[in-house]
Amino acid sequence: MKLVKLITYIFTALFLLSCSPKKNTYRLTKNYEPDDLTLYEAIVDMDSAFFEAYNNCNKDLNKYSSFYSDNIEFYHDKGGFMNSKQEIVEGTKKYVCGKVTRELVKGSIEVYPINNYGAIEIGLHKFHNKEEPNGIPKIGRFTIVWKKENGEWKITKVISLH
Repeated sequence: MKLVKLITYIFTALFLLSCSPKKNTYRLTKNYEPDDLTLYEAIVDMDSAFFEAYNNCNKDLNKYSSFYSDNIEFYHDKGGFMNSKQEIVEGTKKYVCGKVTRELVKGSIEVYPINNYGAIEIGLHKFHNKEEPNGIPKIGRFTIVWKKENGEWKITKVISLH
């Protein structure tokens, strides 16, 4: 009887291991539904406008820069921490404009309201580097904190993880 239980435990453990997520798989979103559909749509629109400016920053760097609050905090897992809007924009000009484009992973954005402040946006995206044409872009996670300042949405914090 003990042998039967032991075999049952072993097969159960093997079954559970075979069902566990494999390394490098992504779950785009959990069963997410926006708390505030109007806010969700506004932030999705802002994300689109911001990254259109990012993808075309070689044409209009000022438009790209205008999305950031003067009190920006930018956390990047590879690049570190920056809190100078000017340095972020200069780095973008030097390393991104005309070289790198961002592609949102469709359906990955989640937006959560922050009372008396704005919203937090969480999602997945890929970056395509024209200088590495054979490179396959990896999916990265991002979090953007948006603040409504004087009737305008501004980015106050970015967390970018690749």
